[in-house]
Amino acid sequence: MFTGLIKELATVVSFNNNILTLQAQHKPNIGDSIAVNGACLTVVYVDHGIFSVELSLESQKILAMENYKNLVHIEPAMMMNDRFEGHIVQGHIDCVGTIKNINDNGNSKDFIVELPKEYLKYIIPKGSIAIDGISLTINEIYDNSFRLTIIPHTIKNTLFQTYNIDTRVNIETDMFARYIFNMFHKDKQNSTLSWEQVDMMMNRY
Repeated sequence: MFTGLIKELATVVSFNNNILTLQAQHKPNIGDSIAVNGACLTVVYVDHGIFSVELSLESQKILAMENYKNLVHIEPAMMMNDRFEGHIVQGHIDCVGTIKNINDNGNSKDFIVELPKEYLKYIIPKGSIAIDGISLTINEIYDNSFRLTIIPHTIKNTLFQTYNIDTRVNIETDMFARYIFNMFHKDKQNSTLSWEQVDMMMNRY
């Protein structure tokens, strides 16, 4: 589980045979989970100042792989005693979105991100979303896109400083929006959940 607060920008050393090697100040252990541009990956190798994670072919089909070069966002998995900020991020990418417009507001920038329509049902005004692993708030929703307002601090300290129109980004929608939607829509026989079942499911979190 992650929070969507980026630990640091790591440098990509290499990406060969499904193994992505990164140089970073963070020092993980083999077997640790770490989010790289929002995707939860497992550390398979550690050496002085570098570590490697493995991306399955299935993961590579889902992710915006062209962004796994130069610099990437990394966030280690949240510990039970960590301070919780951001929002709950699983590191399971739903889809890839595309930046369609960038508007400079003087003290911030608006990014319009387009995504496949089937994922719009999980997008909620003023709700949370993770873009390349960054926890952000959705300001406005359109027919097939949504608007984010990014402050200078976030732009300066993340890959948003490099994003342009047509840049593709990894998107993870809000976990609770997905769960709530599926609880009330997945049963094709039109049966309803009892409040006891809802309470049982929510108590797991």
